[in-house]
Amino acid sequence: MMSKRILELYRQAQVPDTAIDPSNNMPYETARFSADKFAELIVKACADAADMYEGKSDYVGDCVAEYMGYGEEEGVAEWRAK
Repeated sequence: MMSKRILELYRQAQVPDTAIDPSNNMPYETARFSADKFAELIVKACADAADMYEGKSDYVGDCVAEYMGYGEEEGVAEWRAK
């Protein structure tokens, strides 16, 4: 299951696209999912999280996981050990 943060990034990865209406051959605006945009948004969010926690913990990876919304129920260390 996607965390709320990842779901938010997934929604942001929708990019404008143009499609053709088959009933009248007229173009219309729509949106499509961009895997490239999604990956970029995830990397940016992780980099931002690492920057925020730098120097506050010896385990920056745990901080990134927490920021991205994972390990909330069982704890980050347990989540990462799965």
